[in-house]
Amino acid sequence: MKNQTLRLSLILLLVAAITAGILGVINYFTAPIIAQRNLESTMESYAAVLPADSYEDVEYTGDDPTITKICKAADGSGWVFETSFSGAQGMINMVIGVSSEYKCIGISIISHSETSGLGAVAAEQSEKGEAFRNQFIGVDETAALQKNGGDIVQISGATITSNAITTEVDLCITVAKTLG
Repeated sequence: MKNQTLRLSLILLLVAAITAGILGVINYFTAPIIAQRNLESTMESYAAVLPADSYEDVEYTGDDPTITKICKAADGSGWVFETSFSGAQGMINMVIGVSSEYKCIGISIISHSETSGLGAVAAEQSEKGEAFRNQFIGVDETAALQKNGGDIVQISGATITSNAITTEVDLCITVAKTLG
């Protein structure tokens, strides 16, 4: 009985080691491709919210942890903010374009874990999703949901997501003003 258990344990260990080795090799060869695709996706998001030939990293020493990266358009037309903040169901990763006049040019949601049909509408490539995101074009740091006295119409059933996105847009515009 002991020999049978030992034999099965060694077989299981061998199978696990071979599987781990195969996954490691696959990861080694696919990691650069995945990194390149992620970079291309990020650059597409940048271009969607602030078209420019190139972007330069900006050092951000502020204390807001939701802003993960700031880039300035090389032509001086504005900034692109990469942000990661809490929505209703988890983190939302978003790119926000802010013009040199300190107005939102556009937002692009890169990833999220919001509820399908509710908060996820903000990221959808649907009429409803685009209508929600387009409301932010031209707003300044005083943007607010209608229920809070502003002009932004929240997504029905997604108050937390709508409020989180609005707050993040306001924050990025405020930070852009400090970058001047």
